[in-house]
Amino acid sequence: MSRLKVQGLHWPELNFRRRIAAVVGAQRLLWPLLLVAALIVGRDSFWAAVPLLLAGVALHAALRAWEASLRRLFIREASLPPFLIGKLRETYPQLSTRDAELVLRGLRQFFMAHLRSGRRFVAMPSRVVDEAWHQYILHTQGYQRWCEAAFGGMLHHTPAEVLGRDARRNDGLRRSWYWACKEESIDPRKPSRLPLLFALDAKFAVAGGFMYQADCGSIERAAQSNSHCGSHFSDGASGPGDAQGLGGSDGPSSSSDGHGSSHGGSDSSSGSDGGGCGGGGCGGGGGD
Repeated sequence: MSRLKVQGLHWPELNFRRRIAAVVGAQRLLWPLLLVAALIVGRDSFWAAVPLLLAGVALHAALRAWEASLRRLFIREASLPPFLIGKLRETYPQLSTRDAELVLRGLRQFFMAHLRSGRRFVAMPSRVVDEAWHQYILHTQGYQRWCEAAFGGMLHHTPAEVLGRDARRNDGLRRSWYWACKEESIDPRKPSRLPLLFALDAKFAVAGGFMYQADCGSIERAAQSNSHCGSHFSDGASGPGDAQGLGGSDGPSSSSDGHGSSHGGSDSSSGSDGGGCGGGGCGGGGGD
């Protein structure tokens, strides 16, 4: 596909934006047009307008699903700024170019967790991915455009963290865990391996990073281990919050906590393009 740039955007990315904008615009126009049509059709009998209104409900649901699908596709495939590779390697010299690209895949997985949770608050579980996110936010206009296409509004930065005493932040981490697992077809309650987002700090030996393991037994056997257990996200052992609901306690949209957009578009189906990290190891490393 052509790599022509239009106002600093690659054509495939611009095409995504136009398609998303068209679907959102269609949703906004749908009900005013339907109401006018219903008033005309139902002048003699209200029941004559009922099929039209029911068709409108079905069409609106289809448009919402299409919008969510386009936003997921955008997060997976739209280009991220190439300069992020260099910025990551400046901060973490141990990373190769391919390693940095893997970190950006982890960033996409985090963005997907925010979208698929209904744009609720999600917390960042990785130091190295957090650095990529922070560097992108410094590119303010580009980040705003990307968020508008991906989420319908800004996703504001919060520091990387682990489970603790704050129930809201714990729920944000649990959402990140749940949807990162879903992206890789991992059972979030009984994980056989780690999703990419939660494995990168350990893989790249990130100083001060957050180390996770899927197997809680290995942590319990190692008295000096500073690792965190993946399956603790689904129980109450590691702090307050909605453990059984994996972070689903604070309402249907992110507008309740000030993060992200007020538009809908959550998705409950599992994805299939995750990064694949088993027991702390990931594919994709290597030389430049």
